[in-house]
Order: sequence, then C-alpha cells, then structure tokens
Amino acid sequence: MKEAIAVINGGSSSIKFSLYEIGKDRRLESCCRGQIEGIGVDPNFTAKAGDGKEMGKMRWKNHPDVTHRFLLSYLIDWTSENFKDLQVKAVGHRVVHGGAHYREPVRVDEKILEHLGALAPLAPLHQPHNLAPIAAIAGLVPDVPQVACFDTAFHSTHTGPECHFALPRKLTAQGVRRYGFHGLSYEYIADRLPEYDKKAAAGRTVVLHLGSGASMCALKGGKSVASTMGFSAADGLPMGTRTGTMDPGVLLYLMQEKKMGPWEMETLLYRESGLLGVSGISNDMRVLLENESPKAMEAVDLFVYRIRKELGGFASVLEGLDAVVFTAGIGENAPEIRRRICEKFSWLGLELDDRANLGNGPRISTPGSRVSAWVIPTDEEIMIARHVLDVIGG
Repeated sequence: MKEAIAVINGGSSSIKFSLYEIGKDRRLESCCRGQIEGIGVDPNFTAKAGDGKEMGKMRWKNHPDVTHRFLLSYLIDWTSENFKDLQVKAVGHRVVHGGAHYREPVRVDEKILEHLGALAPLAPLHQPHNLAPIAAIAGLVPDVPQVACFDTAFHSTHTGPECHFALPRKLTAQGVRRYGFHGLSYEYIADRLPEYDKKAAAGRTVVLHLGSGASMCALKGGKSVASTMGFSAADGLPMGTRTGTMDPGVLLYLMQEKKMGPWEMETLLYRESGLLGVSGISNDMRVLLENESPKAMEAVDLFVYRIRKELGGFASVLEGLDAVVFTAGIGENAPEIRRRICEKFSWLGLELDDRANLGNGPRISTPGSRVSAWVIPTDEEIMIARHVLDVIGG
C-alpha cells in the first residue's frame, strides 16, 4: 500500500485539506484538495483531484451535532473510501502561533498541544481553531502522527530592533514582542524564488502576501529579516476586515470614551474594519475594484498607500532592492493593484511591463528593469507536507 501525507488548515468556520502521495525520492504528488465551509451556518464539502477534476460534494443542514469533530470524521471516512490504496502516514497542521519557543515544525503530543493552547491569547481568532482538529484527530485516529507547522517559525531569524516594541523589558520577557506571520507562504516563495530569479533569491527581495489577510516580508538571501505583522495577525497592512497598524491612542479612546469592552474591541479590530470597514461595501478586493463609489475607491487607495509606504521602508531596511514578489489571492490576481504599487517605484529602478502584468506574469517587470517584479503563486499546503515528511522521516 502506498503512503500519503494529509494536511489540515482548520478555521472557525472552515476546514481546508490536502492529500499528497509520497512517491519515489520523497517526491510529493497532489492527490486531492478540498474544504468544508460554512461550519455553524451551512456546512458544505467540496473536493477536487490533483488534476482539478471534481471528486465530491456534500451539504448538511446546520445542526448542533454537525461539529468540527463530526466533519473531520466524515473527511477521514471519505478519504479512506476514495483512496483505498493509500495509507495516511501522518497529518500536518497549519498553526498560526508558535510563540518564541517553537521555531520549527514539531510532532505533537499532549504536552505540546497544551503549550500551544496557552498561546491562544496571542492569536485568539486562529490558534484555537488550528488546534481543535489536532485534538479531534488524536481521538479519532490516535495512532496517526500529527505535526504542527508554524506561521511564526520562518520569522525566527529576526534579530534586534525588528523583534521589540518600545515597552519595559519585563513585558518583552513575557512574550510581548514582534513575531511575524504568513511564514509558511513566505518560506514557499523563498524556496521557489531561485527558479525565477537567482539574483533576487541571493539578494534583497520584498514579498507581498496580499489576500484577505495581508502582510509583507523582507528577505535577504532567502531569510526573513522584517515583517509588517508583529505581535498579532492584525498588525501591519489594512486587510479584508482587520485594521492593520493602529495608533494605541485610538484604542484607549474607544475604551475610555466609548466604553468598549474587550470583546467589542476584538470584533471591531478583526471583523469590522479593513477594506470592509472603510468602504462599508465589501471586504473583497474584486468587488471594490468594480465599484466606482468614493468609499470603495478610498478603501483601495488606503490599501495601496500603506503597501507603498511599507515597501519604501523595507527597501531602506534591506539597503536596496533586487526584486518584489506578489503572491496570494490579491497579489496573484489583481493586476490593477500591482500596477498602482509598482508605478510609484520607478525611482528605485522598477519598470512595469503592462502587458505581462495584465497576463499575471510570472515576470511583470521589463527586461531592463533594475528591480525585477514577479507573480508567484504560493502553496502553504505543500510546504506543510514537506515539513511533515522531514519530521517523521520516510
């Protein structure tokens, strides 16, 4: 029987999954990808084979019994039925926060699961939902090894000022510091970049992970040296529904003058702000780019402005710039956003190729451009699968 690696990315209302067959020379071949969406509202399951063909669909009426555990059990049974010749050797999980201690993927046991659970206050909207599938699978198939792969780990190479806030040292020692996120995506791009641009891979590159969650990462020689996200995944750029960087005085004002409590603040910062909050229309960049209302245009302008501001700062941190890379949903599929960003960096030597940009690249800068620009699709799931294979051997 052939062996496979399963990958789970658990969220509050969704479970994304992938399955990879372990081939010769440890080569991983995609067998299927899918997701269960609408958990708690309208749970529905879809799956596609590695070649993109539809493999399955299922929908459930919302009911208290249709829990994450129930749906994971369905997923396990579905996988066993549709891939009878494959044995799942291990399951890898995306875990947003590894804190200061977990700097590389780790095989999870009860003690480690407890440690990771203690980090939930640092990523309240992500960590509990990343860990819930690990606990559920441990109960459903206890003999299958599970590996946690951390979004913070790639940024453990940060040093000095990039790690710290200007707070008393005792708070820094307690973990109130900058971490950085989207690390699995950046790690994948850093791994692929030599195939596109060897100079950039060895030099100074800024990667823009632009999606519903958005951030930027400065790479030097393929290593992370700076990130727009810090203590939490709400820091940095404005996002679909998250504020991005916020003056702490605003938070004090909202608490003291508007009498907002912690849960109201959390809802405001994570769910009601960003593109949605500014536009009052949508958190979807596609919708905003098609909408000609002043509020929609203002939300897009703010998003682009903050990216340009951070890109200029990163060029300073890197002491120059060899390349920029666009990835994730907006980065890979929104030529207009890429154009608005790149056109303001001709002073750095970036010359956009309009036709290549409209075609989504991969290279979207002119042949003579001193700074190259690329569109490279990210793949966090394959990165997780590779880590799992390294941890468990095989």
